[in-house]
Amino acid sequence: MDQPIKKIAVLGGGSWGTALTKIVSEHKRNHPEAIESLFWWVRDEETASYIRTQKHNPRYISSVEIHPELVKVTSNIQDAVLHADLIVLAIPSAFLKEALSPLNATALQGKWIVSAIKGLLPHSKQIVADYLMSDFDIPHERMMVISGPCHAEEVAAEKLSYLTIASLTEQAAVAFAAMLQCRFIKTIISNDITGTEYGAVLKNIYAVASGICHGIGYGDNFQAVLISNSIREMEAFLYKVHAHPREINHSAYLGDLLVTAYSQHSRNRTFGNMLGKGYSVKSAQLEMNMVAEGFYATKSMYELNQEQLHVDMPIAEAVYNIIYKGEPVKKAIQQLCEKLV
Repeated sequence: MDQPIKKIAVLGGGSWGTALTKIVSEHKRNHPEAIESLFWWVRDEETASYIRTQKHNPRYISSVEIHPELVKVTSNIQDAVLHADLIVLAIPSAFLKEALSPLNATALQGKWIVSAIKGLLPHSKQIVADYLMSDFDIPHERMMVISGPCHAEEVAAEKLSYLTIASLTEQAAVAFAAMLQCRFIKTIISNDITGTEYGAVLKNIYAVASGICHGIGYGDNFQAVLISNSIREMEAFLYKVHAHPREINHSAYLGDLLVTAYSQHSRNRTFGNMLGKGYSVKSAQLEMNMVAEGFYATKSMYELNQEQLHVDMPIAEAVYNIIYKGEPVKKAIQQLCEKLV
């Protein structure tokens, strides 16, 4: 690592961006010598102004108090990036390219980039690390990924959570992990940056499947079979895309899958549950008023697999058929049931 990380910018005004800002700002309060500045970028000035004056996010996790003496809230993304050594991306993958469009091609050069995004970019079917390499010339060695079972609502409520920080540069991962670790956050270091990114994408698809099955009326016995098949499907895909010696039962993979498939906080499970109960895709999206990454991930991963990898993925394919081919939900799941073991 070429120099200490002391200037942080969190990009994204949603639940995860709010929770991460809370964590880093608490570290800044307790260790003022460790963090020189903390910027938080939100999309529009009205929201930024509200947070500065009312000290909480009006739309997401409003219970989290934001202290203006610790956090500079801005709607100017160039300003936030300019003053940062390390940038945390907490923007839904479908909107990442648009959000970063005001930045020139060299704006991220020399900076550490942390992805807290659990999705592919729909236009290119790339994980975030590959997109930043192709569009901003950021080498994987300057990238980190936050993964693991970490619903923003529980992090914000200070419920004990474990975050995995994946990076090819161990020293940087250790330094950033120290900024997150506190009495309610424990951190794990990994070097599987590709596997943790793709695993975080896939678990959203399986959580949609879990929600669909719950909406139809399948019980816990079936859910256990569905998720055990899902982790095997994930393992096969991850091995094909990046043959890394990973332990698939670790929290960054199986743990993240379990919480996303079962938790009441999971927007992907909620989205799937609504589909199972008879909502159309569009009406479910409108009623949720939040982004379910699994909607975008399903199409991107299906196309990526069909075009390049050719892994047997009956669960992901069933979700694709329901969302994008309009196949009746009960028919698609009944056909899937014949393929589960």
